[in-house]
Amino acid sequence: MKTGLERLLEDPALRRPLAGRRLALLAHPASVTRELTHALDALAALPDLRLTAAFGPQHGLRGDKQDNMVESADFLDPRHGIPVFSLYGEVRRPTPAMMDTFDVLLVDLQDLGCRIYTFITTLRYVLEAAAAHGKAVWVLDRPNPAGRPVEGLALRPGWESFVGAGPLPMRHGLTLGELARWFVATLGLDLDCRVVKMEGWNPDAAPGHGWPLGARTWVNPSPNAPNLSMARCYAGTVMLEGTTLSEGRGTTRPLELFGAPDLDAGALLATMHALAPDWLAGCALRECWFEPTFHKHAGQLCHGVQIHVEDAAHYDHATFRPWRLQALAFKAIRRLAPDYPLWRDFPYEYEFDRLAIDLINGSPLLREWVDHAAATPADLDALAARDEAAWTAERSPFLLYP
Repeated sequence: MKTGLERLLEDPALRRPLAGRRLALLAHPASVTRELTHALDALAALPDLRLTAAFGPQHGLRGDKQDNMVESADFLDPRHGIPVFSLYGEVRRPTPAMMDTFDVLLVDLQDLGCRIYTFITTLRYVLEAAAAHGKAVWVLDRPNPAGRPVEGLALRPGWESFVGAGPLPMRHGLTLGELARWFVATLGLDLDCRVVKMEGWNPDAAPGHGWPLGARTWVNPSPNAPNLSMARCYAGTVMLEGTTLSEGRGTTRPLELFGAPDLDAGALLATMHALAPDWLAGCALRECWFEPTFHKHAGQLCHGVQIHVEDAAHYDHATFRPWRLQALAFKAIRRLAPDYPLWRDFPYEYEFDRLAIDLINGSPLLREWVDHAAATPADLDALAARDEAAWTAERSPFLLYP
């Protein structure tokens, strides 16, 4: 399997249209070759390409910020002597001055296949800026480690944010290159946007089901994305960021487990099984204890649940539905303790007037379902199934790897 970056590096004919043009690179720590050379260094080593700028998304070009809402500054790259502009600092969208530094923007970002992941929003913003300033964008495509399955409610109109770039379901099943094609079409953007496709990517192949397991080294695309297991769980566990429950930040298994000091995990699991046992398929759930060293409940012993999706004995790609699983956990908590202070009210990705759980889900629908005592799993399933079917049909023309 070859990524778009590797194909561009290996094929002079593929690079020929870039000759004589000023190039910028949007990348992060996982933008590496098979040999683990960072894209900026690999591209700068080619004598026929001229890099004049670089951009870093949330957490930075080389990976310098651990938590959310921690900004990165612009700087001069000490190795290559080019400006590196932060798109998670003073600005989220590139400024006209930044756009003046290049003719073609190369985008090489490893995504996790989840709408909430801010690299998707950054992709939208740079595409819009490129269309406005007459610049070209080449997306150097990479695998979607969560594979092709679709799950979750679609973002509703008016709920766009930095964690919601458009009317996608939580788990969209596209690569970044395919998303770029969708953005260009649905936003009506007029620009030269090319996707340098991967070679040999098969999202249905076991055991990776999206990630070339055993053939690729995992490099964290963000600090709390340490492995494939997290990527598989993320479309559900990311919702924990909008709750008072720990999502495992401050442990070695972030976003694969959840809990709190006052949670009865045994009772929670029993209630989840009673409410919707089919929503727990495709994984193993283990009662556990953990103590975060930082973030929510730091230094406190939490009782919780770990989601295991590592091996074929426990993981079934076709039946695992992380968004429903996590939603069911919230519903079970409400059933056990109707007054539990579940929703966390705090500034989330620079939004101060809307609850984080609603921003994450792209509407209040999930929260309202959890809080409505009479609402059943079948009610949420019916809502989500409509969105999932509509998105599966909508995304079809944009698939590059059928």
